[in-house]
Amino acid sequence: QVQLVESGGGLVQAGGSLRLSCAASGRTFSSYGMGWFRQAPGKEREFVAAIRWSGGRTYYADSVKGRFTISGDNAKNTVYLQMNSLKPEDTAVYYCAAAKTRTLVVAALEAYAYDYWGQGTQVTVSS
Repeated sequence: QVQLVESGGGLVQAGGSLRLSCAASGRTFSSYGMGWFRQAPGKEREFVAAIRWSGGRTYYADSVKGRFTISGDNAKNTVYLQMNSLKPEDTAVYYCAAAKTRTLVVAALEAYAYDYWGQGTQVTVSS
């Protein structure tokens, strides 16, 4: 069984920064990439950012471009999300995910491209 564990969430004032981390444990697996999604109260889960290990290509939602940076370590199946200039609308539970198939190549922004999910970490941005 593969487990993804997120950490680094918390409460921060608007304009502040947080760094989320996600590490895989359990059964060894190879992933094509990893990503971050978030879900705010009363809203659907939405894509935030993803990284494809081959070539290091990154993807971002328009709402976080220029403020968030995704990075990671392929060998360790670890991914990070540096979040700067946080806004109250960034408040959500943030989930990391890992993709084990090539579906990621054509659908990195879609939840169905990911096979493993973490339990989530809460990020709250106060105004």
